[in-house]
Amino acid sequence: MAISLFFVYTSGKIDSNYTISLLISCLLGIFITHMMRYFIHYYSVLKKPVSSQLYYFIILTLIFSILFGGISEAVDYIAGVNPERLQKYSTAKRIFLSSFNSLWLIGIWNLIYYLYHYIETNRKQELDTLRLEAMVKSLELKTIKSHINPHFIFNALNSIRALVDENPERARRAITELSNILRSSMRAEQMETVPLQQELDIVKDYLALEQMRFEERLKVNFDIDSDTLNQPVPPMMLQTLVENAIKHGINKQEHGGFITVRSVFVNNHHELLVINSGIYQSKIDKSETGFGIKSTQDRLNLLYQGKANFEIHDMKDNTVQSKIIIPITEIL
Repeated sequence: MAISLFFVYTSGKIDSNYTISLLISCLLGIFITHMMRYFIHYYSVLKKPVSSQLYYFIILTLIFSILFGGISEAVDYIAGVNPERLQKYSTAKRIFLSSFNSLWLIGIWNLIYYLYHYIETNRKQELDTLRLEAMVKSLELKTIKSHINPHFIFNALNSIRALVDENPERARRAITELSNILRSSMRAEQMETVPLQQELDIVKDYLALEQMRFEERLKVNFDIDSDTLNQPVPPMMLQTLVENAIKHGINKQEHGGFITVRSVFVNNHHELLVINSGIYQSKIDKSETGFGIKSTQDRLNLLYQGKANFEIHDMKDNTVQSKIIIPITEIL
């Protein structure tokens, strides 16, 4: 419409009726498109599946093109614009031609409108997803810091105090082991993964402190494939599994038991296993271990987008096996 006005005025052949008709058509176009926008929102078209949106797009474009063409033709007839055209074509043919011309205008308007909202909706969803993932990740990693069992710290300090006089060298080493664990838990929120070797150092410090308390009641075994030592693992995750094994397995065994930590490659996956004495189903209250088990799977889902897995179950020889299966790929 604006282009038509431009050519009319630049040509010098100013037709007041034609100009008025164009101005009315412009206002009518704005009204028609606003009306169409109302229907789009009223029927929540933009919230429907893409296939349904396409169907509504075609139907609305046809309906409002015919409406726009019919009203435009009526305005031209009343204003007496282009009398030769009025005499040459019948009313039905003029409405058809006007509707056909309107079809391109309404179609382009609808296409731009839908594309804009489609891109905007996708962008908003991506931003919301990123914000949610960042928030969940921050909460998960911050929770790790507070998950170090305070009873473990108290027990470790009491054991260290008992060693101060009888074995000062072991007491100093125990203080170093405890500080390493606390330092790692505080740094965990700053890292998504750490090399397995670093995580094993923390686990070994943790088990060394627990062995001061359990003494001969706790036996520890490590079965680590050296090729896996540089593999990235979530920080403090293995330590959490070992802590659960102590708390809900060894601690409830009258004569103690053993813990085996294993790391191997199996079928292009990195498997981390913690095997301990005890019975999972009958002796572990799920309300007690809910955080450790749930947070482990949630962190794996978050970091590997469902490609990693965690499972815990009883074995036939009265032991419990906790297994983490991580794809040998970079964090997504």
